[in-house]
Amino acid sequence: MAYTYIWEYRVRADREPDFRREYGPDGAWVKLFRQAPGYVSTQLYRDRDDPLRFLTVDTWESEAAHQEFRRRFADAFAKLDAACEALTLRETPLGHFDGIGAIW
Repeated sequence: MAYTYIWEYRVRADREPDFRREYGPDGAWVKLFRQAPGYVSTQLYRDRDDPLRFLTVDTWESEAAHQEFRRRFADAFAKLDAACEALTLRETPLGHFDGIGAIW
């Protein structure tokens, strides 16, 4: 069963291009995640009504795969997190979700 977590970001207006670069599909976060077995995907969303509000949706094959990534890559994660801290005003975890299935 897929494991997904979602974060909300309030981005600094003068750092919005940098944020999109680091958190986007070819950004530093995705490059780090791709090094770990069990990583599935990341989607980056921007709020249509508030262009400085973003969501990231990170999906892993399982919660265990994500936990193993966090264990194995703890130092790299912490270093990247610190480097990206200046890009945002606020980061808020919105929750952890289990995949049930897509309805289209």
